Amino acid sequence: MLNFYGGVGEIGGNKILLEDRDTRILLDFGMSYSCRRRFYFEPYLSPRDERGLLEFGILPHLQGVYRFDDSEPSIDGVFLSHSHSDHASCISFINRRIPIYCGETTKTILESLSETRARTFETDIGGLKIETFKTGDKIKIGGLEVEPIHVDHSVPAAYGFIIYTSEGAVAYTGDLRTHGAKAELTQDFIEKSKEAKPTILICEGTNISGADVSSEDEVKRKVGKVISGTDGLVMATFSYADVDRFKTFYEASKTSKRRLAVSMRQAYILDRLRCDGKLKLPEIDDESLIILQKMKKRYSPWEEDIQSHLNVKSPEEIKNMQDSIVMACSLFDVKELIEIRPRSGSNFIHSASEPVNEEGEIEFTKLLNWLDHFGLPMYQIHCSGHIMPNELKDMIMRIQPKKVYPIHTEHPELFSKFLSRYVKVEIPRRV
Repeated sequence: MLNFYGGVGEIGGNKILLEDRDTRILLDFGMSYSCRRRFYFEPYLSPRDERGLLEFGILPHLQGVYRFDDSEPSIDGVFLSHSHSDHASCISFINRRIPIYCGETTKTILESLSETRARTFETDIGGLKIETFKTGDKIKIGGLEVEPIHVDHSVPAAYGFIIYTSEGAVAYTGDLRTHGAKAELTQDFIEKSKEAKPTILICEGTNISGADVSSEDEVKRKVGKVISGTDGLVMATFSYADVDRFKTFYEASKTSKRRLAVSMRQAYILDRLRCDGKLKLPEIDDESLIILQKMKKRYSPWEEDIQSHLNVKSPEEIKNMQDSIVMACSLFDVKELIEIRPRSGSNFIHSASEPVNEEGEIEFTKLLNWLDHFGLPMYQIHCSGHIMPNELKDMIMRIQPKKVYPIHTEHPELFSKFLSRYVKVEIPRRV
């Protein structure tokens, strides 16, 4: 039996309970941002504790699941497809006796993010029982067997799952794509799922509407062209843990005889990720990398460690070398522009998804106002971490499940209409 506590009619927030006889597991346990935005407006209106999340259904009412619940654990494990917060951030609330299963690099990312953030009731993952897996493993848990299969997504260590139940196999895509730098990983998942002959496919459908067709190779070409044609500072924003995008900017910067400047947080995360040799990341003290010092009165221990032995530059130093660097930043780093004062001819590359809601549009407008004030044109250069509609159809036709449940999409009805001639689609209901 499947119960959907999130991810229904929304992008992200996946929380799926699978029960088979006396075994119960959760597939992902992420934050439902669409639900959260209805009641909270960070940082001005934020939940004080877990009650502020349970009250509005942002956290589902599940007895025996949470750390603040004295009941005996009611589930046997939580399986995370990847580290993105809309799939994983609510694990901080999980009872410490319940095991969390995830990829080895997913564990590294979650720990790194936790270590570089202020500890709150929402970010504290201390004491969690995290067990790691890799493709090829089969995890026996109660009467179930769970097989993780790697997929390509906009973060490393992303997986889909095949769960072997008493009533047949259930396949879960997590988030995946076929146009990224490692499309062969997704093909492995499709082939394994086909072999399993699943009765059910729980399938993401993020791009069923508004798909923007591109690839990481195309992103690299466009980024390289903008950097090489810029006379002043190049600023860029992309996700901290998007290793493919980091390497795209790192290589494009080197080709244009520039150095890539990253924030201290990104440097810390990238340094931790070097334990995964398959990612082929450069040394964090590579001569082609610079670390941007965030100017503040007090630094965390991890920030002090970075500043003590790595090539850290202040905004004032960046100002004097801006023609020879590409500065990767987040929205919060944009205020350093007051100190850096970009020269005429500088550019900004936005290499992330465009805003999809009113709050995101407000934040984006503020960014545009800053760029306008300092005279930086903005280029939108990005490729999605999610599968495109035709490739989605091809994947489902290859796997041939008996039934598909669309999740991680704001348009499940469109998903159903698009695929109805190929497979039975059942739109799940949120519990």
